[in-house]
Amino acid sequence: MTKQTIAESLKQIHMRIAKATLNAKRSADSICLIAVSKKFSVQAICEAYQAGCRDFGENYAQEFKDKVEQLNSDAFIWHFIGPLQSNKTSVVAKYATWVHSVDRIKIAKRLSDQRPAKMPPLNICLQVNISEETTKSGCHPLNLPSLAKAVSDLPNLKLRGLMGIPGQLAKKNQLVRQFECLQNLHHQLCQAGFSLDTLSMGMSNDLEIAILKGATHVRIGTAIFGKRSYECK
Repeated sequence: MTKQTIAESLKQIHMRIAKATLNAKRSADSICLIAVSKKFSVQAICEAYQAGCRDFGENYAQEFKDKVEQLNSDAFIWHFIGPLQSNKTSVVAKYATWVHSVDRIKIAKRLSDQRPAKMPPLNICLQVNISEETTKSGCHPLNLPSLAKAVSDLPNLKLRGLMGIPGQLAKKNQLVRQFECLQNLHHQLCQAGFSLDTLSMGMSNDLEIAILKGATHVRIGTAIFGKRSYECK
């Protein structure tokens, strides 16, 4: 069997998004597709770019830095979506357009302090632990209002919304509940006066449910690039 190309995979993803948005009575243009390129080669990223992708997601700071420097182009919009250690914030602050995984004020302050003055504010999503798994990153929902206030006060950051990752083995009803949780938290913050426009949730296996529950950004890796070998070149 001939291996499917990245362009063909992207076409299928866009068809899934179009169908999901139709079912949700939304416009397909309301969804930003982030191609999660962690552990995939620069060549694969370029293939996705040639097929129309502009937004790419990375999880590991050093790999992220290497790819950005190798590609050396402002045409790419880089989203950092993985857990971020305090000793790696300078790389992300310098190269990213978005960070989806801020879950504590220490990281936010470092990103703000290290954002180059010549660059626009860094777009921030607060990661919430919607699955309530102890192994998952993300702030507790009860701590979200205070974190949102602290981040929104930082000068070189722009708070845009929330991000969540459902439980790895979650069944459909659990996915619905977890995405609804993030949607409700987003609504509560908006009612409290925060100007939020982003819900980052949904991946290869659950993007349809996420879009039905209000996702604006879906993070798709395997369904675009294939199975990861964890041997990035």
